[in-house]
Amino acid sequence: MNHLPLIIKREYLTKVRNKSFILMTFLSPLIMIGLFMLIFYLTQLNNSKERTISILDETGTISQIFTEDEDETTTYNILKGISLEEAKKQVQETEEYGLLHIPKMTSTEEIAEQIKFYSEDSPSQKFISRLERQLSKELTDVAMVKNGVEVELVESSKMNVAIVQESFTGERTSKFVNYSKLGFGLAAGYLLFMFIIIYGNMIMRSVIEEKTNRIIEVIISSVKPVQLLMGKIIGTSLAGITQFLMWVILGGIMMVVFSLVFGVDLAGMQTAQQTELLAQGADMNMQMQISEVYQSLPLGNLVVAFFIFFIGGYLLYSSLYAAIGAAVDNETDTQQFMMPIMVPLILAVYVGGFTVLEDPHGTVATIFSYIPFTSPVVMLMRIPFGVPLWQQLISVVILYISFTGTVWFASKIYRVGILMYGKKASYKEIFKWLKY
Repeated sequence: MNHLPLIIKREYLTKVRNKSFILMTFLSPLIMIGLFMLIFYLTQLNNSKERTISILDETGTISQIFTEDEDETTTYNILKGISLEEAKKQVQETEEYGLLHIPKMTSTEEIAEQIKFYSEDSPSQKFISRLERQLSKELTDVAMVKNGVEVELVESSKMNVAIVQESFTGERTSKFVNYSKLGFGLAAGYLLFMFIIIYGNMIMRSVIEEKTNRIIEVIISSVKPVQLLMGKIIGTSLAGITQFLMWVILGGIMMVVFSLVFGVDLAGMQTAQQTELLAQGADMNMQMQISEVYQSLPLGNLVVAFFIFFIGGYLLYSSLYAAIGAAVDNETDTQQFMMPIMVPLILAVYVGGFTVLEDPHGTVATIFSYIPFTSPVVMLMRIPFGVPLWQQLISVVILYISFTGTVWFASKIYRVGILMYGKKASYKEIFKWLKY
């Protein structure tokens, strides 16, 4: 008789009715959203901090560029007719943010090398970078004037080159679009990575608990080990999906509630990010680029592939977690077997992150998108860049064939390991179990 549906139902209900499961289902999004809002609020608080900077400009001409500040949070106090030591003392007494000293030298090169910023504490690197940009531009203009170069003519002659990337089929792209595509792939790969770790460990702990409580001896008398293994994997997977969907729903609701209660301006966050990008020379047509991202992404392919690779990757690794749980008597003994599972997962994330951006269709990225232990992550990172359907199908077939082989491998360990007590398993011992 096929007991698989009963086992799946039992595992699912056991997980979702557990008090800790219910508690974490509701608390996890609350904690995550709370931390996100706290970090964002503190960031806004830090960015809105008002600073007073004293400037001692011995040249008498460069300080004119500091009459207006970019973010309107910094006030500049131009000091005149005092020495550097007197300026330092005055800034310390008034507890200002810092003192910018521009010495008088014979050449602009010497001035650029001798400019110093004095402060009580280490200043914000973002603020220092902004000062450096302003001073560099002004000193460059001064140097060009001294050398007889017309600054206006140079500025009007500058050309900003933005290479338009387009495939032979007419599909346009850009650096921003490519980075966005990689972001989608990294998010999908990281989500799978976390899901495997969280719910794979849940399966492993469930097997260990039943084994130590001797419940397994009763269950195994009427159920085949492979059915019990598959029932645990599928039941726990369904419980994990249920919890994940609850997190998405509750997270969305809590995001809106927190933003209203604490007055966190989510739109303002987007504006601040765009301002920073623009300050670094990003394209002015941000909205147009975002539109290009959505148009260039194969959304239908991404959604279907995500579910196929997500399920296949999770089933592949969860069977190994179940085998580890059957081979040991407590969680402490699992550490020696966790490394072979974690290495391919970590390798997939790092290889995908570095090689896919460099060349999504290169040899390394392609090979790792076929290897079953790395393909769920790497292939999901490659698909936004346009992967031929036949490559995706080959990867899926290899993944699910490997899952079938892994289940067979795990069930052999599971069949013997769940009835072994008091003996610490080793790789040599597990290899013997495969022969039974």
